[in-house]
Amino acid sequence: MLGGRVAGVDEAGRGPWAGPVVAAAVILDPASIPDGINDSKVLSRAKREQLLNPILESACVGVGQASVEEIDRLNILQASLLAMRRAVSALATMPDACLVDGNRDPGLEIPTRLLVKGDAISLSIAAASIVAKVTRDRIMCDLAALYPAYGWERNAGYGVPAHRDALQLVGISPHHRKSFAPIRYLASEDSLIKH
Repeated sequence: MLGGRVAGVDEAGRGPWAGPVVAAAVILDPASIPDGINDSKVLSRAKREQLLNPILESACVGVGQASVEEIDRLNILQASLLAMRRAVSALATMPDACLVDGNRDPGLEIPTRLLVKGDAISLSIAAASIVAKVTRDRIMCDLAALYPAYGWERNAGYGVPAHRDALQLVGISPHHRKSFAPIRYLASEDSLIKH
């Protein structure tokens, strides 16, 4: 069993075609756990937003991210693990152990237990999933203001039809993951057109 101060760790944004991958680490205070914490995937956007401040106010929270450049250089899995290490490093108090969502060890220097579908099992992982998801959604909304064609404020960079159509019309932005197959294909088409 893991004892002492345990941090839940999760990431958001492995699948999208654009933007960073964001991870969060959360140490909940057992005496002050906000009501309604659940796997971010089963909560509405409004509910996730509503839970963010209560989590930030009652828990010890660290956030880390890996950039598009790091995703393209390392691959999305390694970039996700890097974001997780950064999130744990960003905690004001180091945990005695970590519960990590998934089956890949991020290589933390403290005892770690991997939990597949951990965001549905552990409240601290669920809290981390909410923090990571809301943080990433806000980043994508900010980027959408600079690159409005892609609809990132609605699709968070995922490869939905509207995003696909915008790529065909206006091409690739600096925030697209060029190592992802659809973007790589478009980039190679563009280079053929330019030469």
